[in-house]
Amino acid sequence: MHDPDFHRDFCRARLIGAVTLGLCLAVAGHARAEEKTDFKVAWSIYAGWMPWGYAADNGIVQKWADKYGIAIEVTQFNDYVESMNQFTAGGYDAVTLTNMDGLSIPAAGGVDTTAVIVGDFSAGNDAVILKDGTALTDIAGRPVNLVEFSVSHYLLARALDSVGLSERDVSIVNTADPDMVGAFQTPDVTAMVTWNPMASEIAALPGATKVFDSAQIPGEIIDLMVANTEVLQDNPDFGKALAGIWYETTALMVADTPEGAAARAAMGAASGTDGAGYEAQLAATRLFDKPAEAVAFVNSPDLATTMDHVRGFLFDKGLLGPTAPSADAVGIELPSGQVLGDGANVKLRFTDDWMQMAADGAL
Repeated sequence: MHDPDFHRDFCRARLIGAVTLGLCLAVAGHARAEEKTDFKVAWSIYAGWMPWGYAADNGIVQKWADKYGIAIEVTQFNDYVESMNQFTAGGYDAVTLTNMDGLSIPAAGGVDTTAVIVGDFSAGNDAVILKDGTALTDIAGRPVNLVEFSVSHYLLARALDSVGLSERDVSIVNTADPDMVGAFQTPDVTAMVTWNPMASEIAALPGATKVFDSAQIPGEIIDLMVANTEVLQDNPDFGKALAGIWYETTALMVADTPEGAAARAAMGAASGTDGAGYEAQLAATRLFDKPAEAVAFVNSPDLATTMDHVRGFLFDKGLLGPTAPSADAVGIELPSGQVLGDGANVKLRFTDDWMQMAADGAL
């Protein structure tokens, strides 16, 4: 049973590693590549990641693991940052995270990381909200409350750029995500950037106006299931099983059937919200339940543009490591083979391999 405040507290800290830059342990603890049969997967609460918990609870993980003669242990973390740190340290073979966090935490920490599943992108779940203001330009000169170095911070940077402003035109007030709703109701707080469910709750308060959201930067805040690259290379059936789990579960959850409604209700309850709340979050999420659509997304030239924005943001904030000389420090490989940054230090890889297998019915 979940505490009613659980979802607000742990929904998706989506922190971009500033608090976890002590990642010297990352390289030393890196998961050993070898042929094996037992795998560990970590995930945390967020609308687009709930299928992993549902699949574990309802026999879908077991079904696909059995198909490939392996064992997969799926563990829910209440602390998103800790799940990424455990993956980076080699304690887990795969983890759910965002494209930004994948670059700034395991990849920047020296762990070669591959995006096996592009699960969704935020299409309105993240928002800029003003009090006593109706246009984004009204944010100029204000303190802005957000979780510093999170996707909220990135969203703000992209929003400001869209109207010819920059962070120099505002002041950042680091605010913990559980405190967002209460803080907005105090007189001193007049601008906030956060994610659902807090964003919807805040936007409904008197005097609040949503002036920008992630639907205006589609495809930039991407939610992934990543795995250790060397583990995948030595154990390709692990990647096949992950793809099978994802597409079977998401096909069920989007179905306009009693079973689909029951799956969504179960995921909503597990995330600490009600059915209507979870449906609202899904409506602001571009879920890739069809593998061919995920393949098209990851092969679009837009992904390179997005990751260029992301790596520039991370470098500007010092989040690619204390010795990174430029945004090129950590190489990012795209499915075409194109590399952004240092080709001799590729640590984050986007591939369509397992998603294409699913699209071809080859799992």
